[in-house]
Amino acid sequence: MYKSQNDQLDHALDLMRRLPPQQIEKNLCDLIDLVPSLCEDLLSSVDQPLKIARDKITGKDYLLCDYNRDGDSYRSPWSNSYEPEIEDGTVPSERLRQMEIDANAAFAQYREMYYEGGISSVYLWDLDPGFQGFAGVILIKKSGNGSNKIKGCWDSIHVFEVQEKSGGRNAHYKLTSTVMLWLQTTKQGSGTMNLGGSLTRQSTKDFTVNDSNPHIANIGSMVEDMENKIRNTLNEIYFGKTNSIVNGLRSVNSLSDQKQQEALRIDLAQALQKRQAKNDSST
Repeated sequence: MYKSQNDQLDHALDLMRRLPPQQIEKNLCDLIDLVPSLCEDLLSSVDQPLKIARDKITGKDYLLCDYNRDGDSYRSPWSNSYEPEIEDGTVPSERLRQMEIDANAAFAQYREMYYEGGISSVYLWDLDPGFQGFAGVILIKKSGNGSNKIKGCWDSIHVFEVQEKSGGRNAHYKLTSTVMLWLQTTKQGSGTMNLGGSLTRQSTKDFTVNDSNPHIANIGSMVEDMENKIRNTLNEIYFGKTNSIVNGLRSVNSLSDQKQQEALRIDLAQALQKRQAKNDSST
């Protein structure tokens, strides 16, 4: 039995990190059924795969998450409207809304360059009046098309907080990034294989803010750097480790190559024995 509810939550979160990302919703519901007292903490702590909705006004797709939700409605970054429509839905201030529009355009280009497709959405919101700055989230989703019997999905969630200093000329940025990745292959020779997991990383930086280095550029630099690091880590942990395990389970050399190596080993051993015997007889 765990000592406290915090211990239960830590163990539950550790368990969720080890389960397949494509089954997070089902596993989360099952876990909440087992420990109802952790329901609120789990829902606020466990990142779930991003869902897609379509803006009825603009016809563009956007991503859903807790950061653009108000009750049972979700705000579109394209039209700034909620679906289903609500009267008093939370929207960013005029300054942040313009920045949000620019950020969505910038990260749409970033997504096309790095992912060659997919869907992205950026949402900004105002913080408490006593806090000089703002916060936001950048969402990117890229799903495989199932070609060549390979399925998969990449979901990245970048939550950031900006603390403006010196009258807005400098700013402190805090970024928390989570990436969920899963792949599934089905082949007649090897059957079905699932590979997936998630990583969460944090970083902080201070930047000068001016016309040459606006907030969007500074945040974009941090997101780009973070995604590269996470991508390299995923490649090393999942693909590198999987390749090592597979190579340990089977030989990468053909049977004929193995026979040739064994014959060469025997010939070398016999030659060394003859040489040793000749040296012994001469002495």
